[in-house]
Formats: sequence, C-alpha cells, structure tokens
Amino acid sequence: MFQSVIFPIIYGLAIFLFGMKVMEIALARWAGPFLTSFLRKATASPLKGMLFSTVITAILQSSTAVTVITMGLVNAGLLTYARTIGIILGSNIGTCLTTELIGLQIGQIAAPLLLLALTIWAIAVIANDRNSWKIHRFKHLFEPIQYISLAVAGFALVMFGIRVMQSIGPTLDTYGVFAWFIERASQNVLWGVAAGACLTALIHSSAAVIGLAMGLASSGALPVEVGIAIVLGSNIGTCLTAVIAAAGSTPSGKFVAWTHVVLNVGGAALFMPFIQQLHHVSAWISSDLGSQIAHSQTIFNILCSLIALPICYLPLWRRIDNRLSI
Repeated sequence: MFQSVIFPIIYGLAIFLFGMKVMEIALARWAGPFLTSFLRKATASPLKGMLFSTVITAILQSSTAVTVITMGLVNAGLLTYARTIGIILGSNIGTCLTTELIGLQIGQIAAPLLLLALTIWAIAVIANDRNSWKIHRFKHLFEPIQYISLAVAGFALVMFGIRVMQSIGPTLDTYGVFAWFIERASQNVLWGVAAGACLTALIHSSAAVIGLAMGLASSGALPVEVGIAIVLGSNIGTCLTAVIAAAGSTPSGKFVAWTHVVLNVGGAALFMPFIQQLHHVSAWISSDLGSQIAHSQTIFNILCSLIALPICYLPLWRRIDNRLSI
C-alpha cells in the first residue's frame, strides 16, 4: 500500500508543488516589477480589472499570489476596495490555464522539456557572466531568458508530478477506495465538493487537487461528475490562504479576503445543481475524461465571473469604500 499508493502521492505531489513554486518565483521575478504599477492603471473599471487579472494570473500561475498582492495594495492605501472585485473575478479565470495545459496530455514530453529548459537556462547564465563585446549587446535579453526557461522547467516538473500521481489510480481502484467514495458522492454531491475544498485547503494548491482528479479520471478510476464536484470544492478551498493573510490586514484588506470567499462559495453553490450539465458541455468539447474536468473548470469560472461582473458596478461598493476610509 505504501509503495504503490502513499509514496507516489507524496513523491508526485512534492514534485508538482516544487514545479509550481519554481514557475511562480521565476515568472514573478520576470513580471513582478511591473505588476504593482500596472495593477493600479488597469483597474479603472471592473471589466478592465477582470481582464487584466486574468492575464496576470495566467502568467504568474497563481490566483493566490494575485489576491495577496491585491490585499497588500489595499492595505497600503494604493488601491480602493471597489477596484479589487474585478481582480478577484479575473484571478479565478486565469488560474484555469494550468489545468487546461495538463488536459492537453503533454506530460509525455515532460522529461525532454525539462532538459531543454535547463540547457537554455545554463547557456543564458554562462553567457550573462561573459564579458565578450559580441555578447554584450544581447546582455539585456539573458536575464528574461533565464526566468522564462526556469518557468518552463517548473511547468515540466508539474507535468511529471501529475504523471507520478496518475500511477496510483489502478491500485486505489483495486482496494475499493474509489468505490466507497464514489458511492457516497453519487448519493450527495457535497462529498465531492467537501473533498476538493479540504484537500485544496491542506496543500494550498487547487491545481494540484484538480490535476490529481484529472489523472484519476483519465485512468477510469474516478467518474468525471465526481471530478467536477472536486473542482467546485477546490475553488472554495483556495480561499484559505487569503483568509489567513487577512488576519493582520486593514478593514479594507479583510473585505477583499471575505469577498473572495463569498464569490467562490457562492459560485460553487450556484453550479452544484448543474454538474451534470457541465459534464455534458465539456464532453461535447473533448472526449478525453481528464480534459473534460479541465474544460468544466474553465466554463465554471468564466460563467461565475461573468454572472458576478454586473454586481461590481453597483454604487454599494463605493459607499463601503467611503466608510472604510473614515
């Protein structure tokens, strides 16, 4: 049991989270210096904030990072609470990129991709240290190349970690673990939602939980509808980091964190009765079971954000801003 289930989960998850962290740090170092100034300029309206946040979250591969940065700007008085709602909506859309890329089943090229990325990174590091006049005119390109190649290496590690975690599917199916879980989830969708929320809260990565569900669905060990329920739950579990960050925040910062919670919990509650419909739409897009879960997450997050977007224009938020600034 340990060798065939527990060890692959721990080993695969460790690789996955390490890859995510490498990717997050590399991209943050590359794009981070421009993020704060751009964030203020791009939030003139909730729609602009949502679109900008979608792109930034897709680049940084972390909705949590964008949310925490936003809270920091609000705490510092550099951004008003009313401007943050569009950012929160966009971060939920941007975070779908990782699972969509996993759904492309490109994990088979993870090792060559990792080797290529590290080779390019090493060449860029060596070239950056040389003082040749021929190289000097290209020196401004070497640092971005280093960060981008490290980000690609991190993504390759994410793909490899997913493949390791996928290997436990047949064993768990043999032990009847999923039969027990599926039986309860089929009786009450809250089991799947609770599993997604708890696992995401524990490991602080919705992408890891959804990636595991996609791998198990691809191996036939997990029904797609239960996987979609896990997706809904993971959106709730990902709020925990923002809530923790709110502990020492200003009232405006706490409002940002709890708005994140309300939007994500409300979205999950809204779509819980429509899991079967989400499955049908995603099945129409792709026949691959793992990809269907990725597509469901994307559809769910886009629809939730579009439904909530008109609410962002209510005068209520400006009144709250005025009260918080007193």
